[in-house]
Amino acid sequence: MAVATVAARYAKSLLDLAQEQGITETLYKDMQLFKQTVDQSRPLLLMLKNPIVRSEKKTAVLKAAFEKRLNPVTMSFLQIITKKNREPIMDAIAEEFIRQYDRLKGVERASIITTVPLTDALREQFKAMVLETTGGKLVELEERIDPKLIGGYILRVGDQQIDGSIRNQLNELRLQFLN
Repeated sequence: MAVATVAARYAKSLLDLAQEQGITETLYKDMQLFKQTVDQSRPLLLMLKNPIVRSEKKTAVLKAAFEKRLNPVTMSFLQIITKKNREPIMDAIAEEFIRQYDRLKGVERASIITTVPLTDALREQFKAMVLETTGGKLVELEERIDPKLIGGYILRVGDQQIDGSIRNQLNELRLQFLN
């Protein structure tokens, strides 16, 4: 079975359990912490994905790293995943949980790349653009600065990209002159 399908099923199960127990926000923060930790620690990710490392060792490492920082429900969930030999996809499960939580709450994630830091007015304008495009309730905007754009912006929402950068306009002009 595909990793995405399995991850979606585990994430949905955890989200349903969180809603039943009224701890959705807590588990969301736990999954964000887990995902962030795994993304920042390549050795931890490689250990989880390594089929040679025994599941008991993986459980011990997860306990040592997360037991004091995560909710007991989250820890139990991670232990169940380890017992089922699904630890290589734990990061995908956490990512899918975050995605399903965002969908449940109507949160849209977008990234904006500009040459200078955004002002509050521009930030609100970009958030309004995202809300208009997606129909969501809230927007979480990830801001990055790239001086290579020369000017303008690149806005990414899901798999869509709006490229209003001067670099892109110059490339288009160059192509027109070549043709």
